[in-house]
Amino acid sequence: MTDHLLIKKPWVTEKSTNLAKLGQYVFIVKPGATKPEVKKAIKAIYKVDAIAVNMVNRPAKRKRFGNAFRGAEGEYRKAIVTLKEGQKIDLQ
Repeated sequence: MTDHLLIKKPWVTEKSTNLAKLGQYVFIVKPGATKPEVKKAIKAIYKVDAIAVNMVNRPAKRKRFGNAFRGAEGEYRKAIVTLKEGQKIDLQ
């Protein structure tokens, strides 16, 4: 899988912005992505060295419309990437 297809988008929230101050960045990745693939993709796209990658799976949540459950929010996978000391990614 190519690097640009593996990383969907950066996840920018208040919590992830606070993590960025500590050198950790959060990205939404493809569901089948592995830690070494994400590490390699971050190095190729942003030209920085990742020292650790943590993965979080968020399952689909059922949504209710009226009396019945009619659909679901999509599931996704987050990767929390810790960079080498002194490196940063500009997500603006």
